Amino acid sequence: MAAVALSFQVQAKETGLTAKDYGALPQHSMLAVSPSGERLVYRTTGVNGEDHAVVISLVDGEQLNAIDLSKITPERMYFASEDEVILLASTVRKLFGYRGKLDLSTAYAFNWRTNDLRQMLTPGDVIYAGQSGLGRIFGLSPDGKYAYMPAYVPRNSVDSNPRYSLMRVDFESPTRPREHFKGRSSSRGFMLDGEGNVIVHEQFDNNRNLHLLMVRRGDDWKELYREKTEIPNIAFTGLTPNRDSVIAIRTDKNSGRKNFYALSLASGEFSDLGFGRDDADVEYTYKSLDRRVWGVRYSGLTPTYRFFDESISQRMEDIQSLFAGHSVWLHDWSEGWEQLMVYVEGSNSSGEYYLFPREGAPMRLFSARPDIKSEQVHPLATIHFKARDGLMIPTLLTLPKDRVNDLENLPAVIMPHGGPASYDRVSFDWLAQALANRGHLVVQPQFRGSTGFGHVHFMAGHGEWGEKMQDDLTDTVDMLVRKGIVDAGRVCIVGMSYGGYAALAGGAFTPDKYRCVVSVNGVSDLEQILVTEKRDHGRNHWLVAYWEKLMADGDADKATLRAVSPVHHVEQFQAPVLLIHSEDDVTIPLRQSRYMYKRLKREKKSVEFVELKDETHHLDTPEGRMRTVEEIVAFVDKHLQP
Repeated sequence: MAAVALSFQVQAKETGLTAKDYGALPQHSMLAVSPSGERLVYRTTGVNGEDHAVVISLVDGEQLNAIDLSKITPERMYFASEDEVILLASTVRKLFGYRGKLDLSTAYAFNWRTNDLRQMLTPGDVIYAGQSGLGRIFGLSPDGKYAYMPAYVPRNSVDSNPRYSLMRVDFESPTRPREHFKGRSSSRGFMLDGEGNVIVHEQFDNNRNLHLLMVRRGDDWKELYREKTEIPNIAFTGLTPNRDSVIAIRTDKNSGRKNFYALSLASGEFSDLGFGRDDADVEYTYKSLDRRVWGVRYSGLTPTYRFFDESISQRMEDIQSLFAGHSVWLHDWSEGWEQLMVYVEGSNSSGEYYLFPREGAPMRLFSARPDIKSEQVHPLATIHFKARDGLMIPTLLTLPKDRVNDLENLPAVIMPHGGPASYDRVSFDWLAQALANRGHLVVQPQFRGSTGFGHVHFMAGHGEWGEKMQDDLTDTVDMLVRKGIVDAGRVCIVGMSYGGYAALAGGAFTPDKYRCVVSVNGVSDLEQILVTEKRDHGRNHWLVAYWEKLMADGDADKATLRAVSPVHHVEQFQAPVLLIHSEDDVTIPLRQSRYMYKRLKREKKSVEFVELKDETHHLDTPEGRMRTVEEIVAFVDKHLQP
């Protein structure tokens, strides 16, 4: 024990970094390159609360303009044209006449030449007041004067079931937008031709469980695709480069992997484009602003790519070969794919941006976290093992640097991901890094129900909340203990969102496994989550069916949900619990943690509760992130340090 304690002290001295250093928001992020490749926009944040979007020239490095972002929460930035930068942002607040708080996300256009900042769509200005998701642009007019943006539009002041339409928004004067294409309440998406005309109209009718894709034929509309389904089984993501087919992603019945198909606008027939793989899913498509698809990213612990233009595929392979073992993310590109911007992260990088031209030498742009050097990044490793029923569980390990050659009897933190329809990748995970910096092995199992590892792996999690999904976490601990890597008496479980639920379920259903439990913005009561979903979307909405399927394989009665809800099993907890929840969390309501806290206190269990003021589900603010990482690291240290 004394030797282990000494190694912790040595590690802290070697890096010279604190939990706050690892948990700080990136100093540089959200980079985007202009169509010409001559300009760059990026977000920069500082330790004293500075937050700006900066436009610079890549020709001479000169700063062209900057705007203050401290009043909004930016999520993404990109160039709509050489002069106009689009900032996607959100704000959570109460709106008169609506229950609770709403995440009123929207888009702003910033003209760096004129210093003019305009909100592109404003709730209540022609469009429905109580809506979010207003940042998307589905195309531009040929002259670049207008953006086409989807939004709900009420028929009158008392309309509670507005139609989902495509708005024409003037960049220079975005107030009083016009309804470019009148949709329906069941509308889901739109695709346009090169002249700005809607040629594909996607719909999903929740009352009839009907998924439709309509194509324009002159002045008429023809049904291109129809499926009766409770939950959409296919994602229509965009058009082929020549706009003769719709790109669709669905599961290949033979491989069990997400594949890439073209649905012909002329014949209505699907064709396999040959992008499918047996070892990875097509998980993301790269689209230009007009929703034309140019290529795909595949799932995996590190990403891989393929494009219609094989020369781009080869360029990405060549770039990836320079950063073996790291994740190389295609982040942006200039017009004609002349320049590719990538973001690199992994065992030797806390995040670096590079620009690779078609010809010539690459340019290193920025480090996301310049204060964290490569030698201060704790390395990652992977391990695959079989769960008790034979299902393979890929697992990421973040190793304390000073224990890489001494992986015996380590204190460990099991850190299940959120979603649960998600998965962890090789990355710079700020919380994993902060915990590893204190000498803890951080373990991220890709339990059943995770995406990225095929349909069988994903479906194996349906109805297994608190049961086989939890068994996978238990089996991970047991495997590492058997191998002598982990000290069975010093294991904590920490998670966010679904991971927070898994942490609480670990404390409730396997109380002898963990020395401490941390839930951040986590679920404690599945029954109440479904009540919230039904209230927000309506009981017939496909999202309700989706959550019922995930939580209880469709059999979501009260008894089934309560049986796997930690809040109803507080008497079984043995380990101390830390609950952290964001005040403005509109994904998992704050009351999920408040109620859990009250029940644990009533049972006289050891529990602490931290409410993060003015913070959202995703921990977007510097203050919320810093408080979270400090509280977690201190709590885990308290219970795992000798």
